[in-house]
Amino acid sequence: MSVTLNAIGRPLPLRLKLIHGFGAVAFGVKDGGFSFFLLIFYNQVLGMDAALVSAALLIALLVDAVIDPIIGNLSDRTYTRWGRRLPWLYVAPIPLAVVWVMLWSPPGGEPPSFLGLLGIAIAVRMLLSACEVPSISLVPEITQDYDERTTLFRFRFLSGWLGGILMMVLAYTVFMAGPDGLLQKDGYVSYGIFGAVLMAVSVIGSAAGQHYLVAKLPEKKPPPFSLKAAFSEIFDAFSEKSFLIFAAGGLAAYVSQGMTFSISNYLNLFVWQLDRPITPTSPDWLTGLVVYPVTLFLSVVLMFFIVGPLHANFGKAKSAVMGALGSVIIGLFPYVLLLIGFWPTVGTPASTFGLLFFLLFANCMGVVMMISATSMIAEIVEAFEERTQRRAEGAFYSGNWLIQKCATGAGIFVTGLIISASQLQTDASPGTVPQDVINSIIIYFGAATIVLAGIAAYWLGSFPISREEHEDRLRRLALRKPAAPGPSTSSEGIVAPDAGSLAP
Repeated sequence: MSVTLNAIGRPLPLRLKLIHGFGAVAFGVKDGGFSFFLLIFYNQVLGMDAALVSAALLIALLVDAVIDPIIGNLSDRTYTRWGRRLPWLYVAPIPLAVVWVMLWSPPGGEPPSFLGLLGIAIAVRMLLSACEVPSISLVPEITQDYDERTTLFRFRFLSGWLGGILMMVLAYTVFMAGPDGLLQKDGYVSYGIFGAVLMAVSVIGSAAGQHYLVAKLPEKKPPPFSLKAAFSEIFDAFSEKSFLIFAAGGLAAYVSQGMTFSISNYLNLFVWQLDRPITPTSPDWLTGLVVYPVTLFLSVVLMFFIVGPLHANFGKAKSAVMGALGSVIIGLFPYVLLLIGFWPTVGTPASTFGLLFFLLFANCMGVVMMISATSMIAEIVEAFEERTQRRAEGAFYSGNWLIQKCATGAGIFVTGLIISASQLQTDASPGTVPQDVINSIIIYFGAATIVLAGIAAYWLGSFPISREEHEDRLRRLALRKPAAPGPSTSSEGIVAPDAGSLAP
């Protein structure tokens, strides 16, 4: 029988799942802005050198990757009557909103210096981490149930993608919809303000909705913070065997994701020519590029309904393997058909709709892999607790972010190598690129995708914590804790918190 143990002593209500997931909208807004619009804004609109902009963003990413584990450790050590995470979620979103607006409307309307952009980018990333790490670290605190954790991550991923895609669609159709398109300077000001408000509302609103559940004094008061002790605890957490196995698979998965995102504009424009109207009778603005993010969101909606049954029937490790292999097989199928001459003429409705059809299922399986990997971390928390008698949710999830950010940078670097090796000209335009260059891009991209998917599938499939082992560990941990007066007891003999003491 499955063990169900969570902070309310009963199955998590849909309202709580929605509220918790809503907090991830801020991450989606940031990720979409940095991935799709920031470089072109500072380079083409403000006139900064693209190499300087890229260097500033890379340095900010690396600095943030180092800061993340410290934020996670501080979050684990926070000791207030509102718990360990809520103080961060109430305070950090306000300065985050301010610096997000500054990022898209620099003082004076002039391009900042290199150090100015670097400082703003670091501030945005650091404050976003101060929101996301505590928020996602609530998952193991809210529930220890294997399947309920998957459900919470389903809602987080859905909300995060919704936030990013909403901002992308609004950018194309509202904020930068004028004749200058993405070169419209005033549109980025509105984009920044709307995104800032959405970020603050999502994080603070999510925290307030979970306040009644997690606003309580932690069981143990941590020792005073010291940098030496913090790094010692972080190193100890990162040495957990199951985390190292996850990290190996997650690194390959995140590199693949970073490469896929950063190369998508090249593939969409030069290989598939999605800048054309989607049908001959469509308005000029309704191109494949507009339908592309909609397809991505639909793929995440599809994931929402299949990842739960996959985890229930196969477990998280096997689901991650299925996601990794399914994504690469489905995703590369159109490219193989194109290379061998069995694909419709590129740029036609048949080609565009065919590509979007395969993209729907390929991205769905890719997100299944990512959500399975992320959900694994929740089980590492109890493995670490059993070994050390300490919980370190923040340390592990900040470690996941460290891996993700470094790997994303590596993925962008791989894209640069692919574009360079294929000898794509800098002044290329869709429909004029030589076929041998197109073939080179496809072959290099396909080879890198296959290698990375294979590595991710091998290591994530080797993750050692199964559902059965996790539930056995919960029983052993429960036996260590003295029974408090008045709590309810599950049919498995595991003590659950008194729901009445947590009621709003």
